Amino acid sequence: MKEAIKILLVLIVLVATSCSSPQSLQEYFVENSENPDFLSVDLPASILNLDKVDLDKVEREALNSLKKMNVLAFKKTDTNSIKFETEKARVKSILKNGKFIDLMKLNTSYGKGVVKYIGDDGAIDEIIIYGDNDEKGFVLIRVLGNNIKPENLMQFMKAAQKSDYKGNGLNKIVDFIKG
Repeated sequence: MKEAIKILLVLIVLVATSCSSPQSLQEYFVENSENPDFLSVDLPASILNLDKVDLDKVEREALNSLKKMNVLAFKKTDTNSIKFETEKARVKSILKNGKFIDLMKLNTSYGKGVVKYIGDDGAIDEIIIYGDNDEKGFVLIRVLGNNIKPENLMQFMKAAQKSDYKGNGLNKIVDFIKG
């Protein structure tokens, strides 16, 4: 009888764990927003101060398609290097989900990264930028919008260059990574 109960419990656990869906990127952000190893910052698109800038129609459309950015950064230290490897693997596993489409890979002097998106070629709803450095940590950025047109991304970059934005709001991230 005890064997039957043990087998039944094992089967229940197996069924319960097999039915659970993989963690979403949004769930990962929420789970770690209060974690002391992470810095979490939400930045509205209005932070770029583009309301007063003279933009053409296409640049204005590109700006209006963006809503906000969620930034989550993990700073690696001597005491959390095992956790860093674990969290880096979790993020990479989430980003391997089939709903994220590769846009480009990055390999810079700061580290390696990837840019992905959710949506289709004509209307992107979310852009994900991930980069890591084995000495410093990693940063994960979600750019949220509404039907962002891929061709408008370059227009948005041009519009951002016209702004008087000086990096306010991002200083916390830089200071966090530098320590």
